[in-house]
Amino acid sequence: MSDNKEYKPNIRVINLSTYEKPVIEEQYNKDWVKFGQDNDYYDKLVDRHLESATNARCIDGIGDMIYGRGLDSLNSEKFPEDYVKFKKLLKKNDVKRISYEYYYMGQAAMQITYNKTKTKILKVSHFPIMTLRAAKAVKGVIKKYYYHPDWKNCKSSDKPKPIPSFGNGNRKELNEIYIIKPYSPSFYYYAPAFYHSCLQYAELEGEVSEYHISNIQNGLAPSLFINFNNGTPNEETQRLIENKINEKFSGSSNAGRAIIAFNDSQETKATIDAIHLPDAHAQYQFLSDESREKIMLGHGIVSPILLGIKDNTGFGNNAEELRTASILMDNVIIRPRQDELISAFKEILEFNGINQELYFITLQPIEFTELDNISTKIRKEEETGEKLSAVELDDFSDEDGDDMLDQLEGLGEVLSDDWELIHSEIYQDEKESVKMAEIKYSDKASREDDDVYKVRYAYMPVRKNPNSRKFCKKMEALTEKKVVFRKEDINMMSFRGVNKELGHKQRSYSLLKYKGGKNCHHYWELRVYKKKGGQRVSEDKAYQSGLNEPNNPSEMTVRPTDMPNGGAYPSLSAIKKFFGI
Repeated sequence: MSDNKEYKPNIRVINLSTYEKPVIEEQYNKDWVKFGQDNDYYDKLVDRHLESATNARCIDGIGDMIYGRGLDSLNSEKFPEDYVKFKKLLKKNDVKRISYEYYYMGQAAMQITYNKTKTKILKVSHFPIMTLRAAKAVKGVIKKYYYHPDWKNCKSSDKPKPIPSFGNGNRKELNEIYIIKPYSPSFYYYAPAFYHSCLQYAELEGEVSEYHISNIQNGLAPSLFINFNNGTPNEETQRLIENKINEKFSGSSNAGRAIIAFNDSQETKATIDAIHLPDAHAQYQFLSDESREKIMLGHGIVSPILLGIKDNTGFGNNAEELRTASILMDNVIIRPRQDELISAFKEILEFNGINQELYFITLQPIEFTELDNISTKIRKEEETGEKLSAVELDDFSDEDGDDMLDQLEGLGEVLSDDWELIHSEIYQDEKESVKMAEIKYSDKASREDDDVYKVRYAYMPVRKNPNSRKFCKKMEALTEKKVVFRKEDINMMSFRGVNKELGHKQRSYSLLKYKGGKNCHHYWELRVYKKKGGQRVSEDKAYQSGLNEPNNPSEMTVRPTDMPNGGAYPSLSAIKKFFGI
């Protein structure tokens, strides 16, 4: 074969039509099931992450949103011992890696380590899913997984290590693998990535980027076709001429250089023909925009700006549209992934008899959280990640105090002379001695009011201690001015967080329960007022008429200084010390 036929120019063709779905195949001579054409599906996910800026930002952003500010529990106060055990078992770094990998790779793995009798789980750690391949199922059950550090380059002489799957190891096998895998029709052994449908566009974006880099490095465009008309040299001479031309004229620093040629005759002169690609910039801009749009569609991105990607289409930048986009993405994309992870974590905890209602603390700003329809404290805590607590930090500033008390004064009221105080008491328990009528709504109505009676609460006692906090002093001043509050008023102020400067880590806490914070000497006094001129009836007769009693927690009249730990929020170290953990 001649030299010129052996010489093959370096031409590369990108053909997206050859893109194939992931191959999952059992091989008769292998104990494991391969994932990908060359057992390299996870490696391709990594490549698409590294090549495509848009794809990488979507994966990293959603991974961060899924983990949020960490895993926590709704009933930590009810089961503090279980809470400490849960925190020791599911460590922060492992949970973060598992959460991120679950979205990145489409599934995740945990290594479960048991005690010697295999009656208790001692440790849960993240295990890279890329290094695992499923064994062939036995009667529909995947009983083990095989470990190898680099499956793409696994040699026939290599012996991958088998590890039993969760619940399928014998008594001597103290390490098992727990796989977190979402259900996907037609995918039994493995699950494709959640964004699998946009991988070809991630590859396209990477190829366009590589093309532009190549253009810059090789003279901004393959814009010239050079012909030498004095015969065909051998392969070595061709390569030498090509290298000399590239060395002299390629690269962005060589743009604009002149080509000077010396020829023996007109017939043997070198010809240089220009290669023009009409509207090249528009074509590549289209490919870039199309790739970006399809990648975000594949990830379910409602508004790119939520991930820090500027966009001039779709949702705008105003607060209401961002709030809507944030809530929608949180409910449609983030919560389902969190629920799948929580289900797996709870199964691990239940094995050890640990009772905890888990949730991920959201990264979503509290301003974007819909609180109107959240009826309970637990739901509020789950939606916002804010625990109600009562520990005193540094006292807040005069400006903060004035602002908060202005709002309290707006909610409190001084009853007119038409109402007389007929009863006051300090609750020591949830009592049934005072009966009130059903709700009558008005501007200042309470659920405990009716046409004849009003139930209000006063901040007591008026101690006038010069060492009291400014908050308590001003509350005492309001009591002296005969300002009283509905229970709804006090609850509203608590949930608005106007007094959060006194709370644990400056978070909101219950004013009804903890009053002025740690070691406070105050309580709420229940006061019953009767409208003058109204017919007074006995308690039993009022109850027969359908009256309801105030339903108050016992802590409402207990001074924080009389509570355990002075009413302070129990620290994790204190809980550990208490339980000897």
